[in-house]
Amino acid sequence: MPAFAPIAPVRRAFEVVAERVRELIRSGGLRPGDKLPPERVLAEQLNVSRNTLREGLRALELGGVLELRKGGTGGAFIVAGGPDTVVNGFRDLYSLGAISPEQLTEARVWIETIAARVACERASEAEIAELFANVQAAMDAEDAGDFVERSRIHRQFHVLVGRATHNPIIAFTLQGIMEIMAQFVRAIGHPSPSVMASRKRLLAAFVDRNVDAAAEEMVSHLRQLHRDYLATSQGVPLGVPAPKKRAPSKTPKDKGRLRSRTNDR
Repeated sequence: MPAFAPIAPVRRAFEVVAERVRELIRSGGLRPGDKLPPERVLAEQLNVSRNTLREGLRALELGGVLELRKGGTGGAFIVAGGPDTVVNGFRDLYSLGAISPEQLTEARVWIETIAARVACERASEAEIAELFANVQAAMDAEDAGDFVERSRIHRQFHVLVGRATHNPIIAFTLQGIMEIMAQFVRAIGHPSPSVMASRKRLLAAFVDRNVDAAAEEMVSHLRQLHRDYLATSQGVPLGVPAPKKRAPSKTPKDKGRLRSRTNDR
């Protein structure tokens, strides 16, 4: 195992503990699956108290870097990494109001249009089959009247498209966006726009490897869907356009002026 250099006393020593571990991961000194030295040994090497060490390890666990296991074979293990950090970060930002529904829907259209184009090129036959199975599961949930489950399956469809890009950044980002969408939809209820026709057109484009058609279908569907979502969130029933502002009614004096102008012309 690599040696850990002592930490000079600082105000927030637990942050330095976490950074030392991250530095060793970046340099290749620690790899996924490696176990850190015992708590007592590690605290001595870093010249920190065991409470400070535990705080630093806990921060790494929350950040998705470590897994803390209990028991005789337990300890602190480096994990392979996953989307949890991104997903949790997006969820917290939305809950705190740092991401508005308008920003969410706008970003989703941009990212998913790119994802649809790339996934159409790169998706394996097995991944395309998984997308077809997802659509069938959504139809089954709709037939059963389980609209909550149907909504979850619809969101999972977009996660599958992200994975089919074979780019973890796109995949993790889409998973984070779908987690926010889950909160958004729960807040406004479970609207039921018809998506099956769009799904079938999109999957037909995937089968044909028609990237332009896939991107166009995704952006067209999402723009309409998000118009409905935003309208619903503002108290307007789904599928009903927001009422247009009516022009102020003309007074008899105004009507007389209008007739006068018409006669002049």
